[in-house]
Amino acid sequence: MRALLLLSLLTASTTLADVRAWRAQHEREILAEFEQLLAIPNLASDTPNIQRNAEAIVALFAKRNLPARLLRVAGAPPLIVADLVSPGAKQTIAFYAHYDGQPVDKSKWKSDPWTPVMRDARGNDVDWKNAKTIDAEWRIYARSAGDDKAPIIAMLAAIDALRAENKKPSVNIRFIFEGEEEAGSDHLGAYFAAYPDVLRPDAWFVCDGPVHQSRRMQLFFGARGVVDLELTVYGPIRGLHDGHYGNWVPNPIVRLTHLIDSMRDENGRILIAGFYDQVRAPDTAEREALSKVPPVEADLKREFQIGSTEAESLDERIMLPALNVRGIESGHVGPQGSNTIQPEARASIDFRMVPNETPESIKPLVERHIESQGYFIVRDTPDAATRLAHPKLVRVNWGNGYPPARTCLDLPLSRKVAATLAAAGHDPVLLPTLGGSVPMYLFQQPAGTPVIGFPIANHDDNQHAADENLRLQNLWDGIEMFAAVFEGL
Repeated sequence: MRALLLLSLLTASTTLADVRAWRAQHEREILAEFEQLLAIPNLASDTPNIQRNAEAIVALFAKRNLPARLLRVAGAPPLIVADLVSPGAKQTIAFYAHYDGQPVDKSKWKSDPWTPVMRDARGNDVDWKNAKTIDAEWRIYARSAGDDKAPIIAMLAAIDALRAENKKPSVNIRFIFEGEEEAGSDHLGAYFAAYPDVLRPDAWFVCDGPVHQSRRMQLFFGARGVVDLELTVYGPIRGLHDGHYGNWVPNPIVRLTHLIDSMRDENGRILIAGFYDQVRAPDTAEREALSKVPPVEADLKREFQIGSTEAESLDERIMLPALNVRGIESGHVGPQGSNTIQPEARASIDFRMVPNETPESIKPLVERHIESQGYFIVRDTPDAATRLAHPKLVRVNWGNGYPPARTCLDLPLSRKVAATLAAAGHDPVLLPTLGGSVPMYLFQQPAGTPVIGFPIANHDDNQHAADENLRLQNLWDGIEMFAAVFEGL
């Protein structure tokens, strides 16, 4: 056994050195492909540009003599599928990423989000194409630089690096790239139903999200589920002068804030009766993994400039469900503020769920809680008769959402991947679950297919926000990680 382990370590070390040397010689070509892909706008609802993205990725595979095809279902962006077949391989492992991105507010960006810009560690623009050397601490700024076009480029570069050394994957590799993830993956289930022969591999790697805040690479073995909730609390039918009617006509903003306060305390604990009853406790392997996660809370407090947190341990907290208030809207503030009792107040909320919760299991709990606060629930704008018949009215509108998912850390595949990366010089942090949400449950169907999260982006990549970026060292590390796993599985 020891001899086999030493041989494995030696092989991984050789592969790492070869891949790193190849990458150092081809950095500019890699960045050129990345820049060209980032320059294509990629909002899921922008059908012409989404098609351009899909065609550009197909062309990148064709450049490597790997045929890629576009799967389609009605009303959805195309799903890209490409296969790297290894003769004699008995397993097919799928690697998932998405090529669509979040909407942008250009006024908040330092530069155009669709014109990639390289900057150094101080934030100064860099002419990387003419620079003598490329600094691994430089960052490229553009929408989807970190979320989620980086893994696509890293996987393609990993294929190139292995081919340059005449090395081949030991399993069949299937690449699956979605164009609707940031819009909620509404049609992903339809794709799974329409193409079961393609979308039911032996295991999945979901290449989305950031690495650990310690900058160590990480594997995550689950993701929290999510469902969103829109609340509208009603006041008078029109805005009223608060001098004439204040303290007599109910203020919907005050009522809404009290309703939210009844649902969640300041330390993040959800106060809705029965909300934690279905929460599955961490198993032994998960607790062991959590005990080895590097502490980053003190550094994050300084980075975020916050004097306190809602819990001591970030990673233990994301093992629990959460209620987040995404926004509250009513009236105006500052110079536009007026002495008015507003007609209504709205809040946007999302719930993050953990096993064994589902959207269907928590919705009745939330609505019973709302009713216990004296509210009558409506689904549409109430008419005059409904307004007069009920002292407190709230409109409740749920999003579809999806449940959480979790893969066992003790599976042979889980242990193999972690060992492969460690042997290749990237000892990963193992997280039982990601704090964010991706529809991993779809990948697990129908019989518990293993799904492992395999992110490469830097944790401070401004994911979903202005000035999204990717640190080049994360791209270089990603190429090495993909090459190690492609060959080592």
